[in-house]
Amino acid sequence: MLSTIFLKKAIEWNGSRKGPRLNAASPKMALVKEFQDINVVESPCLRKPFVATRVNHIFSSYRNLGLSCNAATSGDLSNTSGGLSQYEKIIETLTTLFPVWVIVGTVIGIYKPALVTWLETDLFTLGLGFLMLSMGLTLTFEDFRRCLRNPWTVGVGFLAQYLIKPALGFAIAMTLKLSAPLATGLILVSCCPGGQASNVATYISKGNVALSVLMTTCSTIGAIVMTPLLTKLLAGQLVPVDAAGLAISTFQVVLVPTIIGVLSNEYFPKFTSKIVTITPLIGVILTTLLCASPIGQVADVLKTQGAQLLFPVALLHAVAFFIGYLISKLSFGESTSRTISIECGMQSSALGFLLAQKHFTNPLVAVPSAVSVVCMALGGSALAVYWRNQPIPIDDKDDFKE
Repeated sequence: MLSTIFLKKAIEWNGSRKGPRLNAASPKMALVKEFQDINVVESPCLRKPFVATRVNHIFSSYRNLGLSCNAATSGDLSNTSGGLSQYEKIIETLTTLFPVWVIVGTVIGIYKPALVTWLETDLFTLGLGFLMLSMGLTLTFEDFRRCLRNPWTVGVGFLAQYLIKPALGFAIAMTLKLSAPLATGLILVSCCPGGQASNVATYISKGNVALSVLMTTCSTIGAIVMTPLLTKLLAGQLVPVDAAGLAISTFQVVLVPTIIGVLSNEYFPKFTSKIVTITPLIGVILTTLLCASPIGQVADVLKTQGAQLLFPVALLHAVAFFIGYLISKLSFGESTSRTISIECGMQSSALGFLLAQKHFTNPLVAVPSAVSVVCMALGGSALAVYWRNQPIPIDDKDDFKE
């Protein structure tokens, strides 16, 4: 999905010339002036992480006044949107309307499948690989160091993605006594990494977008081992599972493009900065196609068995959202709990669909992933909109270290 490109721009300490300026009379501006000797820039999105951390530490004392230096981290860009260019505003709008594109794609896929089914296995692989590349282009080595500075917070999200979700998928498949191919498909999609659509949902829900991006990155890299391993353990008793083939495909589609993107961003920043101005728009189109194509390819099955398949997949996502939030609230604040809940409930269904197509002979294995595309997007977006209207407590716990 495209969301990381736009959202990462918002949450990085980039000090862009397009960024908003602080009011000279504001308390923040007075504090920033105290740091002029260490070259703190005027924008509330500061250039250097170590400087930003020091300033944010002081700004934390202003929470009772409802002030925040990094609005994007909590998903509130109301004060910064005025600084975006027209192009960036269009991309933001297209991104936050993700569930609308999913609905449009679903309708097209079911009733006019020929319009989207041309995106078959090889082209689908290229499209998904491009989205992984686009995510890599927004990452730096510093992002991985931030993971090390937040092992518990990121680790809980990782465990939620690869412990709670797969266990739920297996339990639902066994309880509802799904047929072997459908049960395998449900387990496979439950073992997939977090999807970049979760970053959009986190942004809308006023969660911690920076943490969401890190969790998505970690679960995506972890998918090289975790997705084939868990699928083999949980579904191997139902159908033959080519764990090695799953690992190789995940490595090719996920890890290689991500590494190329990270290295390009790290060593060729000027070139990368030019690319990322056009990748969001391409990402919007690709995301819609990658959601619509799976629906179109299983349209006949959905028309006859859609209701039967919808319940287990919707249940998987709903329970994952609920448990992710419930467990997180035991240790974390509201913003972090929302983030982990969304990460737990949303995953890369497109990757599950691709793996099902390439490594399972029965076409029904791919159906749960296709249904998951719709359930994940609509369920996550509905939850995000609900949380959008629920304020974050002023004294909310800060669980994330920059």
